[in-house]
Amino acid sequence: MQKLNDFSRSLIALEPDGTLIAVIEMSLSSWLVAGIVPGVERQPLKKLTVDESALLKLLHRWREEAEKAGCRIERIVVAFEAGRDGFWLARWLKARSIEAHVIHAASVAVSREHRRAKTDRLDTQLLKRAFLGWLRGERDHCKMVDIPTIKDEDAKRPNRERENLVSEQSRIINRMKAALIRLGIRGFNPKLKRAAGRLEDLRTPEDEAIPPNTLAELRRDMERRRLVRDQIRQIEEARLERLDHAPGDGPHAMVRLLARVIGVGIETADMLVHEVLSRNMRDRRAVARYAGLTGSPDESGRKRREKGLARSGNARVRRGMIQLAWRFLLHQKDSALTRWFRARTENARGTRKPMIVAMARKLLIALWRLVREGIVPDGVVLRPAQ
Repeated sequence: MQKLNDFSRSLIALEPDGTLIAVIEMSLSSWLVAGIVPGVERQPLKKLTVDESALLKLLHRWREEAEKAGCRIERIVVAFEAGRDGFWLARWLKARSIEAHVIHAASVAVSREHRRAKTDRLDTQLLKRAFLGWLRGERDHCKMVDIPTIKDEDAKRPNRERENLVSEQSRIINRMKAALIRLGIRGFNPKLKRAAGRLEDLRTPEDEAIPPNTLAELRRDMERRRLVRDQIRQIEEARLERLDHAPGDGPHAMVRLLARVIGVGIETADMLVHEVLSRNMRDRRAVARYAGLTGSPDESGRKRREKGLARSGNARVRRGMIQLAWRFLLHQKDSALTRWFRARTENARGTRKPMIVAMARKLLIALWRLVREGIVPDGVVLRPAQ
């Protein structure tokens, strides 16, 4: 019923005399704005500098042209692809009573020709066709991205920053080990507390000390790793402090509830809540699709095959859920999900990796129901509430 209402509302609202439509092709240096102005036969195309005030003036000027042509504009609709600029422009336009939509870039169908022409002008025409079809109620023309608030975007930053810092720490450690292995030195652990003081005592197989330039490089890497480690600790301590002083509802309550599940830590719970579980998902299928844990069938005529994971969703959620599924098997051995996994992989060789994806999908849906409806998965053990 909700889909039908949205479809009818779009058809009614999209009257030629009442709606001004504009799409924006955005780049770092300029914006190309294409419009459909009621009462004006030409379809204007204007190149602007990256200036939201100039965009607003352009939209108002087009509205005045439509009114001079005898068409009353009651609705201004603007759309652009999700990209580097994020969602600030959509929020800025909405605050000025302009309807703004952000198009999922990968959902717009393009020509499959090997060498197709691609310019900003052609891209705006493609976006206009896709956006018009979406406004008519034909949702398959393109998909829209939910526009988060600044608070929602800011809540994701600690987890994403920590993920980048952990990756940077691994790169530093691997670079140090590689530098030592080139000299024939193995078994040295740069993560130990006294590792920096032991560098000068290391000897190569030729019983020589580490060359001075390499030694200086290793010391700088040690300092970088110490700085990265301190920043990771600061993020973790700040998160725990926020949870202690946060209200008992909303995303913070979801994080506390998820952290009670044995096998789920604060880091994983915080990532899942702010990346997927706090979003308004329609049903369990939408949850699985958002995480990219669904299949990608390839069917044509008699051909029936599965190409593997779609990987069209949130990569952070997908990686985190597959890792969590392996941990879940260790910490929740008596749960219904673990028994289901073991029953299907016990006597079937080579099925553990494909089935762990199905396990991750089922687990994500179970956790979604836990934080939304309070339904504890069958056999799952929870820690005592604090």
